Amino acid sequence: MTDESTSELRGEVDPTSLKYMLKLAAPMIVTTVSFTIMQFVDRFMVSRLGTNALAAILPAGYVSFLPSGLAIGAFTSLNTFVSQSLGRGDRRACSNYYWQAVYIGLAYFAAVVVVMWPTAPWIFKTMGQPANVIEMEVIYLRIILYAHILAVINWSSSQFFMGIHRPIVTMCASLAGQVVNVVANYALIFGKLGFPEMGIAGAGWGTFIGIAVGAGINLAALLSSRMNATFRSRHTMSVDFSRMYDLLKVGLPAGIGLTVNVALWGVILVGLVGRFGTEALAATSAALAFTSLSVMPVVGLGTALTAAVGKTIGQGRKDLALRQTSVCLRVGLVYMGLVGICFFLFRNALMRFWSADAKVIEIGAHILICAAVYQTFHAARTIYSGSLRGAGDTIWLAVISAVGAVVILWLGGAIIARLWPSLGALGPWIAAMLSIISVGLANRWRFKSRRWMDIDLFKHRAVGVPIRNGAAVE
Repeated sequence: MTDESTSELRGEVDPTSLKYMLKLAAPMIVTTVSFTIMQFVDRFMVSRLGTNALAAILPAGYVSFLPSGLAIGAFTSLNTFVSQSLGRGDRRACSNYYWQAVYIGLAYFAAVVVVMWPTAPWIFKTMGQPANVIEMEVIYLRIILYAHILAVINWSSSQFFMGIHRPIVTMCASLAGQVVNVVANYALIFGKLGFPEMGIAGAGWGTFIGIAVGAGINLAALLSSRMNATFRSRHTMSVDFSRMYDLLKVGLPAGIGLTVNVALWGVILVGLVGRFGTEALAATSAALAFTSLSVMPVVGLGTALTAAVGKTIGQGRKDLALRQTSVCLRVGLVYMGLVGICFFLFRNALMRFWSADAKVIEIGAHILICAAVYQTFHAARTIYSGSLRGAGDTIWLAVISAVGAVVILWLGGAIIARLWPSLGALGPWIAAMLSIISVGLANRWRFKSRRWMDIDLFKHRAVGVPIRNGAAVE
């Protein structure tokens, strides 16, 4: 059976064209943007509870992302292996890799809950969070830890469906879950529709409910008759430790990289900013809501690029990966450049959307100037990361992310805060800006070096699928 994506690569659509990449990326862009909009709306609802609640939800979210970032990053290797297996014509391997990721994720998050639930108060005290927000941070974190167990299915499904070039399945599941999430948050945070008023705990349980709905839809799609006929998804549930090893070997560096890049990066930034008071934390929370939303289309594009590069490499056409990356990079740079201009021109109006506190608005407006400067570098960082991940070059991504977060942001931010305390929250944000710029330039150098072309993820496995004219024989 020949699927639509394979026929496209055989000549109906140029796999290096802008049309091809946007068609592949569009559902993932919708998914990532809609998810961030949901978080944006959640945070806006919580902000109605006051400055303390707004200051609490950001650190709690980043701490919850410390363990989940490791898993999400590791699951990106599923995209790599599935897309390369698809390019090689081995569809059973695609679904079997999916189940191995699910098994790994469920075991991992069961352990995470056991460890982090009782230690939550200590974590926020160690971060130096204000005493008046720690209780709310603990409540939200503990609920989200439970939600992450179900989220394993969504994260694995997202990478699987992207890898087989059918991201619209994930898009539909994600949109349904997010609509439910927003409605549940509204009802539970404010006590509407006959539900009790739960405050910040309502935001956590609303997220849990939305994730559960998305997980149910993803599983139903995966086990459907159509998917089973093509990928044998009901018959490949057996445990395969060798494929688990494959996923972890490539995925753990990616997971560490994402944890450092997003979670640790955020925790460090929040920790540094937290020294300057609740208003600085609230301003940082609001600014990060805008920057997270702005980068999501590029994240979706980068995820699609991972799948596209993985498939072309699986077909033995590494030369196509160069052109695919170039197309995505141009789109990302133009888009993020326009975002940066908007951040600079409308910074005060954007901050007034979040808060009526004059101090929060002033601090946040200065932060958005830093954000405006690094937008195009963030685009380069994300696009090159997507391409390198498709080739399996995850160790590089992990190392350079660690350097950017620990050396430039953490040490650099601490030095700036110590030597120029008058900068306040802007000091750590300057370090954050330098971190993103440096990592973006480093990823560009790595891609241009073409060292990723020497990576062969399947060299230790028997090839059992003939390759002809750059495409796997069906």
